[in-house]
Amino acid sequence: MDNEIPMTSEGITEAGLEALVERFYARVRRDPLIGPVFNDAIHDWPEHLTKLQAFWSSVMLTSGRYKGRPLPAHVKHGDRITPAAFERWLTIWRETTDELMPPAAAAALQEKAGRIAESLSLGIAFARDGAGVLAGAAR
Repeated sequence: MDNEIPMTSEGITEAGLEALVERFYARVRRDPLIGPVFNDAIHDWPEHLTKLQAFWSSVMLTSGRYKGRPLPAHVKHGDRITPAAFERWLTIWRETTDELMPPAAAAALQEKAGRIAESLSLGIAFARDGAGVLAGAAR
């Protein structure tokens, strides 16, 4: 008897995540608002897509494949990552997940992406403004 559980949740599979990441970032790269930010920051797209696939696999399937730290990478470009940029990223994510995934999978991926965007946004704001806030509080 095989006790191995397939890597799937809400209809999400490794193959589905790979297709999603490929299609989503192809759209992001062409987007007039956020495309320039990504294209300036990413120098090796194939490597980055592999990393993003591992990230989403770890987040949605608890595969443990992703070993990076996303916040420092985003903080480096925080001056260009605006609330409008996060909203555009989420809009493209919603459109792409709705198109490629079963409804329950799309909803789960959209909810997770919203939480990630909020966390990154707060982390960037803290990195930008937190040092001044902490210094003022110490007085």
